[in-house]
Amino acid sequence: MNVMRLLRTVSLTEGVSFLLLLLVAMPLKYIWDQPLAVKWVGWAHGVLFMALGALLLLAMLRAALPFRLAFIVGVAALLPAGPFFADRLLRRHEAMRGAAAASNEGNGADDLAAEVSS
Repeated sequence: MNVMRLLRTVSLTEGVSFLLLLLVAMPLKYIWDQPLAVKWVGWAHGVLFMALGALLLLAMLRAALPFRLAFIVGVAALLPAGPFFADRLLRRHEAMRGAAAASNEGNGADDLAAEVSS
């Protein structure tokens, strides 16, 4: 699995965990006095949030993810439905990179880029 694909997967999973925390675990804690749900869902959400941050850095270093897009995805992770909108931007970025790579085939640009990154 490549970095961008993993980034998108973790981002969406983190978004789902945030919604579960807000819409399921918090009402269980404060309405029905069941605090254990917040403990487990909150823990999972925290791990996923930290993994998202690490993957954003890795994607910027390896997959040429622009800082601006990484910043937008990071800020979107702070909003309840943000990762779902950020995924759309990441998909668009992947599609543009794929089209650019296809248009550069055969002209040696990939060989030069691989040589420079080594």
